[in-house]
Amino acid sequence: VGGGMCFTFLAARGLGVGDSLLESDQIDASRGLLETGKIVLPTDVVVADDFSAEANTRTVPVEKIPDGWKGLDIGPESVAAFAQVLASAKTVFWNGPMGVFELAPFAEGTRGVAQAIVDATRPDHSSGAAFSVVGGGDSAAAVRALGLPEDGFSHISTGGGASLEYLEGK
Repeated sequence: VGGGMCFTFLAARGLGVGDSLLESDQIDASRGLLETGKIVLPTDVVVADDFSAEANTRTVPVEKIPDGWKGLDIGPESVAAFAQVLASAKTVFWNGPMGVFELAPFAEGTRGVAQAIVDATRPDHSSGAAFSVVGGGDSAAAVRALGLPEDGFSHISTGGGASLEYLEGK
């Protein structure tokens, strides 16, 4: 879990998240999901003192998000960890960017994870090609904006909510 959603999960682990996006009404539900042991969270994040491309930024461990700063991307250590998980995946469903990819200082997490999905989807991949679905307008926009090959994914859908409902069996 990356992007804005990760901060609710980090708060559920008892960590401070500064001024990052937080759904406090979902902390208990997130805590329950964490107990399954199947959730991978970032270990480092790119934080900023403002929501702008000109903001002061730092990459910090998730345990050290400064008060008053916002987490706006996952960090390079997290990208590497997510890429390692994706390398052995047989199916990948990606719904949502890893950061505010529209602003250059916060695009590398999304770029790195998306590239790892492209790599896992290649027919010559060491563990066989994964089937990859990009679900959601923001994720599809990220693929285009970051110059990633659209044919590097098995399927791209702009219907993120509809894709999630499909996975729910609706």
